[in-house]
Amino acid sequence: MKTLPAQLFTVLLLLFTQAASADIFRPAYLELSQIDAERYAVLWRVPALPDNRRLAAQVVLPSNTERLGEPRRALIDTAWEERYDIRTAGGLVDKSITIDGILGGATDVIVRVERLDGTTQLERLQPSQPTFTVTASPGPGEVAIAYLVLGIEHILGGIDHLLFVLALLLLVRNVRRLVLTITAFTVAHSITLVCATLGWISLPGPPVEAVIALSIVFVAAEVIHEQQGRASITARAPWIVAFGFGLLHGLGFAGALEEVGLPETAIPVALLMFNVGVEAGQLLFVAAVVAIAALSKRWLPLSPATVKRTVSYAIGSIAAFWTIERVAAFI
Repeated sequence: MKTLPAQLFTVLLLLFTQAASADIFRPAYLELSQIDAERYAVLWRVPALPDNRRLAAQVVLPSNTERLGEPRRALIDTAWEERYDIRTAGGLVDKSITIDGILGGATDVIVRVERLDGTTQLERLQPSQPTFTVTASPGPGEVAIAYLVLGIEHILGGIDHLLFVLALLLLVRNVRRLVLTITAFTVAHSITLVCATLGWISLPGPPVEAVIALSIVFVAAEVIHEQQGRASITARAPWIVAFGFGLLHGLGFAGALEEVGLPETAIPVALLMFNVGVEAGQLLFVAAVVAIAALSKRWLPLSPATVKRTVSYAIGSIAAFWTIERVAAFI
């Protein structure tokens, strides 16, 4: 398999329709922690707007729910948090909860319901489907499916991670190199995902996200250098770079998983299936790139070298913008 040429142009256009507005994964977050048969502690967190205004999204609880006491509100880092207790006659099981106003920056809402028996219900709501039903305690299979889907959704929605993979593909010259590169990236981010999620290592999120963006700039620049005849170890052995920066990307995945948390009674299953979901989503993306490349080969009568250079500059430019934006957010 030759280095992906002009056919990557189509894939790039599809990605860049969203890339310019891509940001760190910051969903709204609703947590319901069961206190007894009818009472729950509620945590409602929504990302703050640039001027620290609060998004208008609200939690709509069942009609027979009463709020116990006044809510406690605070701006913590870049999110507004609201805490209060509720009582619902008969409990929340089989009752529906809606998030009203999932707009603006909070396009998704992660929902976590902690039951008395230690099990967890996990949901991901979007503007097209802002309602969920509280269920009884799930089995291991339901936990596995929930975290598998979450992993797939996260990687396919993470434009920065996908652009890193796409930049690596520009350096890959054959199937063997592709397998080694993807395997190295997988192994590396699996290591740091597990270590960070279990609390064995800890790094602040904003600097990690900034370096992830910088890693994309680096690989895009290496593609240009390779075209100019200045081949480095990155071009000769892309799996080394994939492994090194994969460690950083794993910390990014862990940050997303931290937003959701892990069920206390099924941590190994949830962690494993989230990681499997990330890998499945990554392989789906690679397969889509290869498929689109094969289908569009005859559609773009452009010089492979020209398109490769254009794609690399585009990837690097967007990643450079992300780097500046993310650094500016924490300095």
